[in-house]
Amino acid sequence: MMFVVLGKFHKRLTKESVNAVNKYVGEIAKEGVKFKAMYWLLGRYDTIGIFEAPDEKTAMKAMLGLGDIAKTETLVAVPREEAAKLLE
Repeated sequence: MMFVVLGKFHKRLTKESVNAVNKYVGEIAKEGVKFKAMYWLLGRYDTIGIFEAPDEKTAMKAMLGLGDIAKTETLVAVPREEAAKLLE
């Protein structure tokens, strides 16, 4: 399953906190969570990530681990082709 996570940092980031996030992303990969893309943003949110996880529970567990660094909002992403089939 694909997910999109929007994040708002709790405080100003440091090199140490960025390194901690990178380390965490490596750790959750062992649980089957694979980030496809990560971007920092200007505007309402500070960051967006697109990731794949085996199921919703695994995705939720992974995003709960980011709670010390950022407030997150996670969305399920359905490929356009699959969503279009729901209209048939």
